[in-house]
This record gives sequence, C-alpha cells and structure tokens, in this order.
Amino acid sequence: MKKSITIFGSTGSIGLTALSIFEKKKKNFKLQLLSANKNFHLICKQIQKYRPNYFLITDFSTYEKIKKKFSKKKVKIIYNLKSLNLKKKIDITISAIPGIEGLESTLLMTKFSKKILIANKESVICGWNLLNKVAKINKTNIIPIDSEHYSISKLIENHKITEINKIYITASGGPFLNYNLNRFKKIKPKDALKHPKWKMGKKITIDSSTLMNKILELIEAQKLFNIPENKLEILIHPESLVHAIVEFKNGLTKFLYHQTSMKIPIANALFDSQINIKDFLNLKPRNNFKNKIDNLSFQNVDPKIFPIIKLKKRLNEYPSTPIIINAANEILVDQFLQKNIPFLKIYKTIMTILNDRNYRKYAIRKPKNINQILTINNWAKLTTLNKI
Repeated sequence: MKKSITIFGSTGSIGLTALSIFEKKKKNFKLQLLSANKNFHLICKQIQKYRPNYFLITDFSTYEKIKKKFSKKKVKIIYNLKSLNLKKKIDITISAIPGIEGLESTLLMTKFSKKILIANKESVICGWNLLNKVAKINKTNIIPIDSEHYSISKLIENHKITEINKIYITASGGPFLNYNLNRFKKIKPKDALKHPKWKMGKKITIDSSTLMNKILELIEAQKLFNIPENKLEILIHPESLVHAIVEFKNGLTKFLYHQTSMKIPIANALFDSQINIKDFLNLKPRNNFKNKIDNLSFQNVDPKIFPIIKLKKRLNEYPSTPIIINAANEILVDQFLQKNIPFLKIYKTIMTILNDRNYRKYAIRKPKNINQILTINNWAKLTTLNKI
C-alpha cells in the first residue's frame, strides 16, 4: 500500500532532495501535497511532473497566476491550509519551509500526520513546547532530518541521557576556517556563499560561515533530545563526514559517518533505515570509508574566527532567548546578503540585542501559542533593524 506524503518547501534544497528520492521509489508513495512560496517556474514544473492532490502556494500573486494556469488540471491549487480536506492521517510530512513561517504548517500537520520529518529549525527552536505537546496528544513521531540531529538520534537509541557524558556536534568550519583575521572586514556575500562541502540554501550557507548554524543546532539538540547544555559541544571537522559523536560514561565513544549528501538521512528517515543507499546515490570508490578514515581531523572552535560561539553561554539565559537570537540572525543574514551590513556586524548586532534594555522583558516570557511566539519574534526583528 502506498504511503501518503506531504512536502512543505518542495522547491527548496531539502524538498528537492526528498523529491529526487521519491522519483526512485514512486510505487511506494502518493504525493498528497506539495507547498512552495513564489518560484513560479519550478512550481509549474512540479505540478506537471508529480501531480500531487494539492499544491499550496503561500505567495498570493504567484498563487493567482498558478491557479489560472492550471485551472483545468486535477491538482487543487490552494492558498490556505484550511482548504486542505484531509479524510485520514497523512503517513509522512516533510517540514522544510525555512524560517519562522514554517512553524504554523508544522504544528498543523503534526495533528494530521503519523510521522513528521523535520528540517525546519525554527519550529523546534521557537515552538518546541507547542510542537511536542501536539505530537504527544496525536501520537505523532517527530524525526529530525538534519544530518547532525539524525545522527544523534541514531547514536543515542536505546540509551538513557544519564549514560551520556558528552555529545559533539560537528561543523565544517565553512569557507573562512583558515582565513586570516585581517580579511574578515572585506568578506562579501559571494565569499560566504562558497561552502566547501555542502550545497544548501543561501541563509543556512551564511549561517555556516558564521557558525550560527551550530549555535541553532545546539538549541535544537537540547529540545529534541532533552539534553542539558553542559553535555553539548561543537567540534570543527573540515571533512564533514562525521556528523555527531557521543561519548558515554562507560568509556565508549560512538560516531556516525556518512557522505556529504542529505539524501542519506532523508532516505533513511523515509524508509526507517530499510534501504540500500545505492538506489538513491552514486557512491564513488574514492569516497568510501576505508579510503577516508585516515584523513579525519577535528579541532576546537577558535572564538577569534567564530566569535558567535560566545553565544553558547547565553542560550539558556531565559525561556525565549533562543527565539530572539534566531529572529535577530534572520534579519542580519538578510541584510548582509543585500550588502547593507558588513559580515562582522552579524555577531556584534546580536550581542547588542541581548544587551538591549527591553531584552529581558521579552526573553523571560514562556509563550503558550503561536501569536505569543510571533510577538517576541517581531520585537527582535524590529529591534534588530533599528540597531543596524
């Protein structure tokens, strides 16, 4: 029997990777819904190629053009999730809409899905208390598909948190790992977008260059696995082949190694690890484990190169500190990509926000619904724009 699947963010890197896996195993799945924002040409292509029951488009002008173009097709073009008429639970939902905008759809689909494969960091960072509560009520299984968190989930399976001494999340170091400090003042967006190992969207690629992606992943790990902050560390691992390391109190240390392709965690999550990855990925002999193991290297994070690591001490300062850090960073990355601020101002401005006279007023709040989360998020974004 085919499994029903929905993909939120089908035109992004995670969505496209998931669809490439789907193409190889069409007999296993039925696409119930795809969703995107305003990539008109790619949306058209996906409607024609995959013929989902529904296509959700969140940009209104794009929605109107697409609806007019495909008015005679069986695919139902919708602008609002309320138009989605679900008669039974979806088997698998992939949550891959970037930013806080992905929280509402993730929360809603957690009610109507048996399994959520989550790549939307903000849903966990900003709304985990709500998301986890809904998942428990509806007996929905939440599985992270970021390579680091998927690796952690596999490494700690059948282990108690009390057995763990330390968990290391690895970071490639991005394009500036070996940069001379004098060059940081001249970094341009095109420089920061040249990631040495991964092909990702613009926002997460910039986050990788500052190491903010790992700060956000620490927050995610704490929430997803209920792990205390003092058990989590970041290690630089330029080869990007080991994605997480778990050091147990009994003296054993485990790590999870795989090639730098998101197809591996996504395909394993989709098929509950019952796959042959060669069905989805061409593994070249030179990338085999035996040929790579001698060249694995690890190093501590240098705060001079990555000053953003200093945020680690403040992540648990107040309940909503993570929401504020995430929101401020979203604005700053966007401003940097538009060439409105220099690269070094990203970290400096986040620290300014955390020292703002109104920061504590918002950070101490414990939001109980999306609107309260958005209030804190909007304050942080507006304050950040005013500080630039």
